[in-house]
Amino acid sequence: LEIEGVEKLVGAEYTIMSDRVEAATYMIAAAATKGDVLIKGAPYKDNVALVSKMREMGVNIKIVDEDTMRVSNKLDTLKPVDVKTLPHPGFLTDMQSIMSVLTLLAKGTSTITETVFENRFMHVEELRRMNADFKVEGNSVVLHGPTDFNGAEVAATDLRAAAALVLAGLVAKNITQVTNLKYLDRGYYHFHKKLASLGADIKRIDDITDRSFEIKKEKLKSINSL
Repeated sequence: LEIEGVEKLVGAEYTIMSDRVEAATYMIAAAATKGDVLIKGAPYKDNVALVSKMREMGVNIKIVDEDTMRVSNKLDTLKPVDVKTLPHPGFLTDMQSIMSVLTLLAKGTSTITETVFENRFMHVEELRRMNADFKVEGNSVVLHGPTDFNGAEVAATDLRAAAALVLAGLVAKNITQVTNLKYLDRGYYHFHKKLASLGADIKRIDDITDRSFEIKKEKLKSINSL
């Protein structure tokens, strides 16, 4: 990056681009939960690779306008897919942990290959606690589905892992409790409130005296949520 300075800066008007990873998170959440969600601030041009892979799995994605997409999934089973992270405009590395939840719901074997960052499969060990079946082979992870996710207490290892664990909790039986939300807060604003507005049974527990969503060791309450 080379910058050539000027003697004086002047005022200007600039619109900050939308967060394509946040948009991708809600797109994958809609597909994983068999929902039907209109996502604004989600330009197709920013997520071409993701849309291609989700469509390959059988997810219905409609491009409404240059800034909006509609994602729906009414299929009983999704198709497996192979994903390889690449620099832009390829499949973004930040999406692979979230995408792994969707691939685990597919019927068959999917593969995700990470070419950008090392050691970025730590989240799958947490998903194993929720009944995920996978095998890490070098810079790839082989995922077998469909997964009958079961609620558990899991810990986020990074920002996108936190989102992935929350999405897994949305489709899991019983209660899922995600800790280390300090990572989640780095990249999402009112994540639980936005999901709740879409119908998710989810609650953020900041007060340790609030035990209504605490995992019961004797018997788990049946609920598809945090």
